[in-house]
Amino acid sequence: MAPRKPKVIVTRKLPDAVETRMRELFDTELNLDDAPMTRAALLDAVGRCDVLSPTITDQIDAELIAAAVAGGRLKLIANFGAGVDHIDVAAASEAGILVTNTPGVLTEDTADLTLALMMAVSRRIVEGANLAQAGDFKGWTPTWMMGRRITGKRLGIIGMGRIGQAVARRARAFGMSIHYHNRKPVSPRIAEELEATYWESLDQMLARMDIISVNCPHTPATYHLLSGRRLKLLQPHAILVNTARGEIIDESALAEGLAKGEIGGAGLDVFEFEPAINPKLLKLPNAVLLPHLGSATVEGRIDMGEKVIINIKTWMDGHRPPDRVLTAML
Repeated sequence: MAPRKPKVIVTRKLPDAVETRMRELFDTELNLDDAPMTRAALLDAVGRCDVLSPTITDQIDAELIAAAVAGGRLKLIANFGAGVDHIDVAAASEAGILVTNTPGVLTEDTADLTLALMMAVSRRIVEGANLAQAGDFKGWTPTWMMGRRITGKRLGIIGMGRIGQAVARRARAFGMSIHYHNRKPVSPRIAEELEATYWESLDQMLARMDIISVNCPHTPATYHLLSGRRLKLLQPHAILVNTARGEIIDESALAEGLAKGEIGGAGLDVFEFEPAINPKLLKLPNAVLLPHLGSATVEGRIDMGEKVIINIKTWMDGHRPPDRVLTAML
């Protein structure tokens, strides 16, 4: 007799190739219309599946974990995404439920987008494109729509993990000087490769940089890491780019600083109260806003799905999933 396939519930629509493979390997319940699951639907799901595969749009909190424990079935939360701030990992661990994520596969895509936002803000690309498409281009003039070059500028990276290092490598190709703030310095080999300067004090780094890139995870320690006070440390021409998590920046204070000209510009792919965006940001010409596109490539999303499948299959075979998330890692 063939072994029983684990019941897997997927909370959002995934790439067809990923869903097909999941149906082949597991007893998979898909979300074909891609509507975010309601709270009631999530509570029902955790009570009747062995594996839940959620995304960033699902809040897997202590109440949901308790419902899963009451159901007595859920053993694995195989997250589709690298960030796990929407999952109460501690509660899951205490309940004996494993949590996995999909690290690494979105590094290059997110780094690409980070550089794209730097260019878009510094060269006023979106503003210029909107003018041209509206028919407002009256011809070239020497002083119209001037931006700033990024070559020779100082880039301050907050969070020098996989994505931070990938951003640094790209920035060096543009002739930028690399600086970073991290919980601890990177290895001497990496620092030498990137010619990177470590700043133990985030405040001191912020005050000296031309461009700031936020690449750290969202944790209780990084909530509003860039507070209103810290944002005031930025130079008036500085550009702030965030492709990590919106909660890391005080969005209201950022909008105020941009409107007053205290901050030169911002490129944001994530927002504090996503999907809601601060209305003040929507009206600012020096803010480039994207709808959370960091990992939005065909290749990236398929790679993420394959990681989810590997984690589930490894667990199903009685082994430790390769991308298990531990509370100590957060």
